[in-house]
Amino acid sequence: MKVRVLGCSGAIAKDCRTTSFLIDGDVLIDAGTGVGDLTLDEMRGIDHVFLTHSHLDHVAALPLMVDAIAARRTKPVQIHALAGTIAALQTHIFNDVIWPDFSRIPTPETPFISFHEVQIGQTLLLKGKMIEVLPAVHTVPAAGYAVTAGNGCWVFSGDTERNPDFWKRVNELNVVMLVIETAFSNREKDLAKLSLHLSPVVLANELDFISRDKKYPIYITHTKPAETALIMAEIQKFDETAVNGPNVTHDIRWLRAGQEFEL
Repeated sequence: MKVRVLGCSGAIAKDCRTTSFLIDGDVLIDAGTGVGDLTLDEMRGIDHVFLTHSHLDHVAALPLMVDAIAARRTKPVQIHALAGTIAALQTHIFNDVIWPDFSRIPTPETPFISFHEVQIGQTLLLKGKMIEVLPAVHTVPAAGYAVTAGNGCWVFSGDTERNPDFWKRVNELNVVMLVIETAFSNREKDLAKLSLHLSPVVLANELDFISRDKKYPIYITHTKPAETALIMAEIQKFDETAVNGPNVTHDIRWLRAGQEFEL
């Protein structure tokens, strides 16, 4: 299974694209501005889009991508999301005001997109990949995802704050890579808590939930461009003190757009 990082920033700036991951060329996890780096042929190959939640940095490129490829496809792009996310897209984006309702054009019988509701705990099987919907704690209905083709799970937290249910399930999975958000530095920890994001001090407590027998690389995503260096320095500092007990440290790395992983 190939995972390509299209975008993993918490905001835009030069060389910063917001959240989007392409898996095996046909599944998109979130549709942030990173989608814009794909060619038309690459976008046309996407059959399924799984959204974590409705915030703009995770869906901004979706209507534009569909517009770019609609005439070159013979079947709708399937949008998988929680009920609340689908309702938000229908009300606020695909509403014939902000953007055409691609779920009804060119005709309701042959639309450019189709919506498919998912629920926390559900697992879908798509072209040899199993995609499980994981719990997330955010200001709007939100989810994370675990994806595997049989050689271990790629796990994405989505946007979340403290989330014991997430760790309970993750500890039951064969995780080979974890992507977890840390949007704010410790100096912004109050804002992080208010907006239900993680800061390094809270991330340290969250990683303490990982079972001691579990070892896998942890990639930090969704950092604000102006605070990335500070966030990673603060994470490195707490990791050096072994947050998971004596002599236990984590393999923590900063995720970058353009990275590709074979899992």
